[in-house]
Amino acid sequence: MSWMNSDPSKLLQQCFLIGMIGIILCIVPLANMALAVFDPQKLVFLNGFGLLAQLFALSIAVYVLRMRKIPEEPKNKAKSMIIVLGAALVFFMLQ
Repeated sequence: MSWMNSDPSKLLQQCFLIGMIGIILCIVPLANMALAVFDPQKLVFLNGFGLLAQLFALSIAVYVLRMRKIPEEPKNKAKSMIIVLGAALVFFMLQ
């Protein structure tokens, strides 16, 4: 399956799922620091995978925004997805 011929709404659904997985992966080490359930050194790698997933989802949203000849609704959803993922990415990079 080619990314160039995909439906924008399907790409945005994939972007949402990947972005949520990335956010959850970044929240797990934060929650572990507060609750001290596991050794914090063992969960640090999840933060990297979470940031990677968020960057990938952000790139999909930017791709949808840059597509030509698509309706306004997917473009507006892509814009809001870019804002949310960008804010989450900055938050988790600064923590």
